[in-house]
Amino acid sequence: MNGKQEIIAYFSMEIALEPGMPTYSGCASCVMPSRWTPRTSTPSAWLRIHRQSLFRMTSDLHQHRKDDCSNGKEYIPLAVIVAVTLLSACAKQVAYGGWSWMGWMEVFMGFYLVVFAMFKFFDLEGFADGFQKYDIQAKPFRPYACFYPFIELGLGLGYLAHWHPMAINLATVVVMTFGSLGVFYARFKGLNLEDACMGTVHRVPLSTVALLEDLGMALMAAAMLFV
Repeated sequence: MNGKQEIIAYFSMEIALEPGMPTYSGCASCVMPSRWTPRTSTPSAWLRIHRQSLFRMTSDLHQHRKDDCSNGKEYIPLAVIVAVTLLSACAKQVAYGGWSWMGWMEVFMGFYLVVFAMFKFFDLEGFADGFQKYDIQAKPFRPYACFYPFIELGLGLGYLAHWHPMAINLATVVVMTFGSLGVFYARFKGLNLEDACMGTVHRVPLSTVALLEDLGMALMAAAMLFV
């Protein structure tokens, strides 16, 4: 392959920087000169310059993404959902005419699990792809990743229906504990992954927040199981 063919092959390919980011397509007709001027440039040098430009562009985009994460902007939708779920559980307690912490936790967990299961159903395949990257049960067994939203929905509906509380709480402790182990391992290894809690609807970095979510749900289920 000569230099001119190398240039065409390079700029004709479609370059996806990372999941969720725009796709950039090279156009050979836009960047290819009508003729080469050997005295001033060579195909390999020209290709090297454009590769360096692409590297700078991707670096800027990654830095912009890191700045958004450091500012906490990506967590705003997650915080809003959790806050609304908390308020909804409080409203149900007012409707009952009294306050019970066990009852409040049961309703909160029911709403929480149902809402987050809903996000995963919008794109089951996309969720499974992301979940399988860090969950210790989904990694070797993809059907678990595909079935996980149904498990989450079933647990949420079980809480809201107050159906067999002991079995529901025990299952939640097991599921959330294993989930937290996967998140902890990914964080321990320093893997730069995205949390699949909201499926592909909104991408959130896999961070300590995800670990606290899983552990918090497991602790609340354990409290209702043993208190």
